[in-house]
Amino acid sequence: MSENSSSPTAAPQGLRAWLLSDRPASAFQARCQRAYIGWLSFKTNPIAMLGLIIVASLILIAAFAPIITSDDGSTQNLANRLKPPTLDHWFGTDELGRDVFDRIIWGSQVTLYIVFLVSVIVMPIGLIIGTTAGLFGGWIDRILMRITDIFLAFPRLILALAFVAVLGPGLENAVLAIAMTSWSPYARLARAETLTVRNSEYIMAAEIQGASKLRILMSHVMPMCLSSTVVRLTLDMAGIILTAAGLGFLGLGAQPPLAEWGAMISTGRDFLLDQWWVPTIPGVAILVVSLGFNLLGDGLRDVLDPRSGGGE
Repeated sequence: MSENSSSPTAAPQGLRAWLLSDRPASAFQARCQRAYIGWLSFKTNPIAMLGLIIVASLILIAAFAPIITSDDGSTQNLANRLKPPTLDHWFGTDELGRDVFDRIIWGSQVTLYIVFLVSVIVMPIGLIIGTTAGLFGGWIDRILMRITDIFLAFPRLILALAFVAVLGPGLENAVLAIAMTSWSPYARLARAETLTVRNSEYIMAAEIQGASKLRILMSHVMPMCLSSTVVRLTLDMAGIILTAAGLGFLGLGAQPPLAEWGAMISTGRDFLLDQWWVPTIPGVAILVVSLGFNLLGDGLRDVLDPRSGGGE
């Protein structure tokens, strides 16, 4: 047996050489190389890594909430109401004796649920509308962009409040309202990206080969717009979280007894002076998570956007 095959580091070294090869043998290898080189660039940015750690911690906390907490965060114990932080209750208790730490942990699931669903809705809508308008142009472009301008003209929270007022309070309706008010910037961004690539040589080559507009849209234009849209979405996560918290604060988002950070601030604002931990802890949670998504988005922009020049 040769020395390389018996060495425990042979496989990782072989994988690294495969990922750094200057002559990729397939499109799959080229995509893996691009992802690996992007990761090497990303991990040299300590601020971006901090954002990644915060977001990864949020995901892990939400996934292991039943193990981390002592109950589901809705158990009331009036004998322990408004207790300050102790070893038994790390973040104290609220006005109904519920453990604030447990409610923060369970609230992370609600936050991720909102972020995930809004992302799944707004990114495809924005990509489809923006790339269609940019590629086809003409009256299709004018109609789609005027609709986009109407949604851009209203403040996001005010428009979300209007939709929730029509749909009714509730977590799912809040998600739908946020998604309906958040897609327009992605459409504008995708249209701008499409206008820069629609006259490219590879688009013309596809047209000469007989590719339909739909095929060009799905196979060539949308993939080119995807990276910038992902960066914009990551940077917008903080705004999505704040909008959801604002709806929860006004009682239009997640309904009791579901733990939601905005609703926790709303119910605890009467105790801000004497029992500061009740509204402050969920506010700090919103701050940290929003900061994490912003830092992660900045790092992704440096890696995925070639025009950023590696950050400024």
